[in-house]
Amino acid sequence: MSNATPWPVEVKLKQAENTLEISFEDGSHCQFSAEFLRVHSPSAEVKGHGPGQEVTVAGKRGVAITRLDPVGNYALRIHFDDGHDTGLYTWAYFHQLGQRREELWSDYLRRLSLQGLSRGPDRE
Repeated sequence: MSNATPWPVEVKLKQAENTLEISFEDGSHCQFSAEFLRVHSPSAEVKGHGPGQEVTVAGKRGVAITRLDPVGNYALRIHFDDGHDTGLYTWAYFHQLGQRREELWSDYLRRLSLQGLSRGPDRE
């Protein structure tokens, strides 16, 4: 059995729903809100520069994806309307996020609560 990350066969930015959908060759399908992708950015701004340095990003409920740029054949750079665009989301990272989405989202909401932070206002 190979440990290789499945290759994406379809990537769709659904701006009306503010979501990114990715279908992989292994049959898995991931749908991410812009907020989820923003607060789980693989950038140093969010992940830090070492273990235990991850930052809980608050107030991104209304963030939107403005553009996707391919990076080689292994990643996407996502541009958000809050100016963030430094994370390179590899296909392996997307696949991992898709497999752990519910767990990661629950943990994010728990960290917000523990730190007295908010997701921000609803999108209008």
